[in-house]
Amino acid sequence: MLRIGLRAARGFRAEDVPAGAVGPARRTFLKGACACAGLAFLPRNAAAEIGDAPVPAPARPVHDVLDAAAREVEAAMIAWRRDIHANPELGNQEHRTAALVARHLRGLGYEVREGVAHTGIVALLKGGGGPGPVVALRADMDALPVTEEVDLPFASKVRTEWGGQQVGVMHACGHDCHVAILMAAAQVLAAHRARLPGTVKLLFQPAEEGVPRDGVSGAQLMVEEGALRDPKPDMVLALHVMSALPVGSIGYRPGPTLAASDRFTLRVTGRQTHGAMPWNGVDPIVIGAAIVTALQTVVSRETDIVRSPAVLTVGVFRGGVRNNIIPQQAEMEGTLRTFDEAQRQRIRRRVGEIAESIAAGMNGKAEVTWGKHGYPSVRNDAGLTARSAQTLARLVGDRAVRVDPVMASEDFSYFSREVPGFYYLVGITPPGTDPANAAPNHSPRFTVDEAGLMTGLRATLHLVADVTGMA
Repeated sequence: MLRIGLRAARGFRAEDVPAGAVGPARRTFLKGACACAGLAFLPRNAAAEIGDAPVPAPARPVHDVLDAAAREVEAAMIAWRRDIHANPELGNQEHRTAALVARHLRGLGYEVREGVAHTGIVALLKGGGGPGPVVALRADMDALPVTEEVDLPFASKVRTEWGGQQVGVMHACGHDCHVAILMAAAQVLAAHRARLPGTVKLLFQPAEEGVPRDGVSGAQLMVEEGALRDPKPDMVLALHVMSALPVGSIGYRPGPTLAASDRFTLRVTGRQTHGAMPWNGVDPIVIGAAIVTALQTVVSRETDIVRSPAVLTVGVFRGGVRNNIIPQQAEMEGTLRTFDEAQRQRIRRRVGEIAESIAAGMNGKAEVTWGKHGYPSVRNDAGLTARSAQTLARLVGDRAVRVDPVMASEDFSYFSREVPGFYYLVGITPPGTDPANAAPNHSPRFTVDEAGLMTGLRATLHLVADVTGMA
């Protein structure tokens, strides 16, 4: 996920999800998010479109056929994942990964368009099973500037410069798994093209983790460059592997699932002077401290967090170069996470109003600048989620668990606000390991139980089969 590392809930255990376990809505599997956000709860009635325990969709012979095909491609899928893991590439630099994908898809008979949003790929497979929907499947391809600390024979040794520092490059969020799963799904679907109604559109996306200097995300740019046109999908599906769920389990929810993400810079200007004579200047550090304190009230005193949670965090505070000099300027950076668009705009406005008024009252100036390319909230379509939950319940039984909304963010939202979307989570923490203690996504010790890839592949294939009526 974009800039996120999901941490498991305190007290959650892998054995909490056996067959016949209590209703999934009463469990909390996501107790943290993104390097800069934590789990927030929505009222139980805010997402009442589906029940706690969906009725499993009926099994059909085609599901056994697809499962058998998945087993045949599993070894190749794991080999692709390991190859991509050993050769990670940052956002908009996924040239090797994209070439691997394009070569594979062309060999399967897909119509392939390369170079979308720099390195993205859009591929089409027109089924031979008669009329049907256009189903888009998305996998993100980029890695993170993280130095790997996992002892694997295929561990990343790649180095790069990021933010002026030499760092490692690692698939610390599992996008290598996403690419390999979708490559495998593409192979199975191509082999059974004759029985597939409608069309499958594959979206191999760059730069989900964002790019430096407030650049445009991969999903946003893919949409702008026509990835969802000719033909327009009827729906878009995506999965994400995560360490906060045990292998073999799948998490989902209807409605608000991941938060909108906005970055801001707050610059306070005072008047520089000697630290021993503050009355001769205007101290931007003191003004900034007052602003940071006042901003805490935007959520705690102005926001109805019962209806929709929000997080406003100042994560950077810079000012001054010497102990006895009051500087001319101080600068802060922070993040805003919301689920409701009206709330998002109101908090953005209030940050500016509070900062400017406090600075003016203390004889200084404040300027708030919001990033141009924040991510909207990921909101799963209620109807599509209800139908998909039944598929997942048939697939993994009680291990299909409804999760709470997470303050992390994801640019899948740019796809799902154009067409109905379903975004779900696939567990990759091995049996016997407490997900609460597993290294989170974005950690240099992030580890994948590769058995989770098969869960993701089967979920992808079963969802396509069920939404298309594949026989």
